[in-house]
Amino acid sequence: MKIIAFITLSIISMITYADANTEIIYATYNVEAEKSANLAFSYSGIIDTVLVDVSSKVKKGTVLATLQNDDLIASENILKITLKYALLNYERHKELFSKKLIDKALLDKYALGFEQAKAQIKYQKTIISKTLLKAPFDGIITDKKIDPGDVVSGQLLKAVFKIQSEYKRKIIIEFDQKYHHMINVGDRFEYKLDGNNKKLSGLITKIYPYINVSNRKMKAEVFANNLTVGLYGEGNIIINSSKAN
Repeated sequence: MKIIAFITLSIISMITYADANTEIIYATYNVEAEKSANLAFSYSGIIDTVLVDVSSKVKKGTVLATLQNDDLIASENILKITLKYALLNYERHKELFSKKLIDKALLDKYALGFEQAKAQIKYQKTIISKTLLKAPFDGIITDKKIDPGDVVSGQLLKAVFKIQSEYKRKIIIEFDQKYHHMINVGDRFEYKLDGNNKKLSGLITKIYPYINVSNRKMKAEVFANNLTVGLYGEGNIIINSSKAN
């Protein structure tokens, strides 16, 4: 009867160690990537090049795909010519002003033209940058939904890639709400992976400040590395009840 009672307590929720101040709280977990994102173009156009595929490892800032932008680049080149002559005009009239051959109002007119030309170049560069889709962080591509020739619309914000951190993971653990006052950041979480008897552990780094009303559970996070996203399992939160009280 003592053995049966021991097993029942471990499944339901909590066991007291030989140390009267140390307790175990049962929890379930699932593994998520530390970072993940759905990537989309914010500008409309036709896909020109796709530079990565599913399972491609990328660094932050890597160009993943581009839109056809020859017309935008041509417009930028025209603006560069405009800027060149706006600067020449401004410098020429600044010299005339220094010799008191023109008034300040006329100099300001050419200064305005020069500043407007600079602003137009900057704006055009911003537009061109929107035709390049870049990785927001180091990671691995998990899904690709475009090929060269496809049309994308910035208005629809259709996700064309999915990316997640390559190695870094967060273990999302769930535990009964009644233990919310006992569990703290820094408590240890012990768990096993399906098909592996090796015991793993990590420290709780974050406790979510709400209770899920559908199942009356709370969540917390534990960092890990090299686990497969989507894994699900069970474990125990090891706490010091003297600190919790």
